[in-house]
Amino acid sequence: MPVAEVFGANGCHPEMDPRGVGRRESRDSAAHPDSVGVVFALDVSGSMGEIPQALATETMPLFMESVLTVLPDPQVMFMAFGNAWADRSPLQVGQFESEAALIDRWLAATHLEGGGGGLGESYDLAMYFAARHTSMDCYEKRQRKGYFFMTGDEVPFTHVNAAQVQSVLGETPNGDIAIHEIAAEVTEGFHPFFLIPDAARAKQFECEATWRMLWSDRVIVLDAPADTAVACALLIGIQERQLQSAADIERQLEEHLHRTGEARDRVVRAVLPYAEALARGTIKPPSPLFARGPTSFQG
Repeated sequence: MPVAEVFGANGCHPEMDPRGVGRRESRDSAAHPDSVGVVFALDVSGSMGEIPQALATETMPLFMESVLTVLPDPQVMFMAFGNAWADRSPLQVGQFESEAALIDRWLAATHLEGGGGGLGESYDLAMYFAARHTSMDCYEKRQRKGYFFMTGDEVPFTHVNAAQVQSVLGETPNGDIAIHEIAAEVTEGFHPFFLIPDAARAKQFECEATWRMLWSDRVIVLDAPADTAVACALLIGIQERQLQSAADIERQLEEHLHRTGEARDRVVRAVLPYAEALARGTIKPPSPLFARGPTSFQG
């Protein structure tokens, strides 16, 4: 998809405005009787540089194709977020879609603001929306969790700010919500993963270490942002117990995701630790971010 067609909006598209949205729904259909909701939340803040454009024009169009190698009936909802303290479009949300062309439509409607301010981005708002404003047949009918993938390269704010929820979504929660509490809400209906684009960003400002307090082994450090789509597909395959060893992952990459050599090996390095953690047992639940006040990372 040409860059000019992606992020072409100069403000939040009305259909992607989360204000007043009740629920985004992932439902079964005759064509897709075993739907599984998959949310992809993309950090489009300035700190990510050119990565959001590359993901939208080169990686995300392959996302559905990659996920289809491990799930027969995925329904993907694309979200974009920035910094609610500084941006005009801090949260943008599409709809759950079963066709790649429809996902591309939401990409094309996205406003790439490229702003942000200070340390931290509004990961909390994306998690809040996923936890409280989605409804999925996979979970409600079959007690099968969906998948929540979020990219980023900064630490989260320590709380969901009630005033920001009012401003962005048009509703008022009962006070601020600690970030580990909203992270735990996400894990009730989703298998969540936080993907850091590269090792250098993982080390900045304790990004990886901070996120591991929330999502433990579900924090994935990539070697290159171009691996995002295939890494997500592999993580689903691992969680579904289709891929349990390095050999399984390598075979999936070669036979279905068309990766060989170093392009294959670097993705194996990124996702294999999760397969090993899952084999050891239960993943650690979210922990509080101690010694940080509710607005420590405001812009």
